[in-house]
Amino acid sequence: MKIFYDKPFTVPRWIILMADTVIVTASFALSYFILKQFHFPVLVRGHFFIHAGLFSLLSLAVFYFMRIYTGLIRYSNTKDMFRIFSAILVVSLVYPFVSGVIAGRLYHIPSLDMPTLLVLNFFISSSLLILFRTSIKEIYILAKGYAMTDVKKVLIYGSDNHAILIKQAIEAAGNHKFVVSGFIQSGGQKINSTIEQKRVYHTRELPELHKKLAIDKLILPNGQSGKPEFRAIIDCCLNLGIKVQTVPPSEQWVSGKLSLGQMQDLKIEDLLPRKPIQINNQLVSEEIFGKRVLITGAAGSIGSEIVRQVMSYHPEMVILCDQAESPLHETQLELEEKYPSAKIKTFIASIRNLRRMLIPFKEYRPHIVFHAAAYKHVPMMEKHPEEAILTNVMGTRNMADLSVCFGVEKFVMISTDKAVNPTNIMGASKRIAETYVQSLNHASNNPPAAEFLSRLIQDDDDDSITVTANVKTKFITTRFGNVLGSNGSVIPRFRAQIQHGGPITVTHPDITRYFMTIPEAVQLVLEAATMGHGGEIFIFDMGEPVKIADLAVNMIKLSGLVPDKDINIVYTGLRPGEKLYEELLNEKEKTLPTHHEKIKIAKVVSRSYKEVLNDIESLTDLCKQGDHFKLVGKMKLIIPEFISNNSEFSKLDEVSKARKKVLFIPAFTDAVKMQ
Repeated sequence: MKIFYDKPFTVPRWIILMADTVIVTASFALSYFILKQFHFPVLVRGHFFIHAGLFSLLSLAVFYFMRIYTGLIRYSNTKDMFRIFSAILVVSLVYPFVSGVIAGRLYHIPSLDMPTLLVLNFFISSSLLILFRTSIKEIYILAKGYAMTDVKKVLIYGSDNHAILIKQAIEAAGNHKFVVSGFIQSGGQKINSTIEQKRVYHTRELPELHKKLAIDKLILPNGQSGKPEFRAIIDCCLNLGIKVQTVPPSEQWVSGKLSLGQMQDLKIEDLLPRKPIQINNQLVSEEIFGKRVLITGAAGSIGSEIVRQVMSYHPEMVILCDQAESPLHETQLELEEKYPSAKIKTFIASIRNLRRMLIPFKEYRPHIVFHAAAYKHVPMMEKHPEEAILTNVMGTRNMADLSVCFGVEKFVMISTDKAVNPTNIMGASKRIAETYVQSLNHASNNPPAAEFLSRLIQDDDDDSITVTANVKTKFITTRFGNVLGSNGSVIPRFRAQIQHGGPITVTHPDITRYFMTIPEAVQLVLEAATMGHGGEIFIFDMGEPVKIADLAVNMIKLSGLVPDKDINIVYTGLRPGEKLYEELLNEKEKTLPTHHEKIKIAKVVSRSYKEVLNDIESLTDLCKQGDHFKLVGKMKLIIPEFISNNSEFSKLDEVSKARKKVLFIPAFTDAVKMQ
């Protein structure tokens, strides 16, 4: 039996056709003798053989043209049964005419009681043909039962046409690794009914089914995991150790058929505690269509997704800028394959190199700049504060000044929630970059940067360069938290640790973060860019913060493993500059609503351009000295709310507190004496 299931053979179709013909001929003979009351002497005259031969040949022809023999018997369904009834009905309707012409006129054989014979034969032959198919199918199912030791048993959520199509697709694929055990849903009239020999269960029966039927997997329709009823069953599956997979809508199936490769494991981003984010694509399209768009950090997680989404709105040209050669090359190949007729330019450079960055602005004159290039890893920047300043601050200044000089319509900076009340160098550097971008926006027609770059460009050998400073650039900042699956984020790291058998390392059991998927974050960036008038810091509603420990537990469960049994979770302590929770606003900031419920505007205290510029130039000079403490100390003066956490630079905060006490005590004493 196991061999029959593991290596099923396909019988040639002509054998099935012959078998069907033999069955209906035998059925006709039985009906004939029942009609003749088993009076066998009629055989002597040969009338029976002529009638039976005509019926057999007619059945063979009808079965051939209606192709009832073409389906695999082990996958027979109600449609196959209907075709059998139809074929027998056609034979029964045509046979009286054939018999009358050939048997009656040619051989002068007395006519039979056709209605009685054919009705009797219809029921007998159709029953035998269906019995033939169901018997083969049951044998196959029985063989499957003997081979089920290593087969995964699955449930399909729902009982609609889409769920039935999924069931049929799985069975038709001939994959012997798992079998459909039934359907399951949270309610409805179909509960406890049977669809194609599979029962429809209620979701509350899932724990019992897991034990009774050894259910290993649940298949969900794609994009529905955010709904409350789906979240409840997903949580139940994770607790029971049942893997969850998603299937795309049937209209997305390849050539109308479900490929098993389209069945994807549920992703951790599907478990975010909020509804999926939707944007107004029409507004974004009007903003980007026919424009030249420059994207820095285009090979990174956020930058590459900005590129993909921008391309869908048919810009005139997209300029990809990054210093990472291989990822940029891969992004270029991906886009050229997907958009063969689009204008795609790649430019390898560091945003810290101002003269180098002049080139794409001179050659392509972008209308919109998305500035995503930055250093983002907190522990790395704690060790290399100069790099954070030179890239995150000076690099941003270079891109912003160039945008002013060349008349860029909009400059969109990608910032982070770590810039709010920063506890690390990376967050503080991004906050300083934010203040520069804001101050530049509030400067009248941005003249300081235009004058600065005009002098620089005049020293260039290319006399054809012209500065388009008559267009006031709108500077827009977008601030959001962590994105799931980005390069270097916790998700890829946790996934790699699980693949290696653990343990998963988490810094603190109470640490929380805001999370958003990369496509969602970029969607909001694009919509914020369309609604921005300049000077705003847009913050995104990222739902409730998620505990990293819970994230680790869910990832272990999604892998079909048991936390602290198959994979351990180890707490390693907070890293330098890391804090337990992130914020999107500081105490002095307030928000204003926008037309999108997920996007708000932070009202922040802006500073003058000259003041911010002097601070940045001071930081640049300190970078050359190589004294980390002087550099970070200056950053703390620029951003007073910058208080280091779990870092060697916390000493600077202690010194600052001590100085405040020294200044406070004499002043307090003098006040007491005066009284």
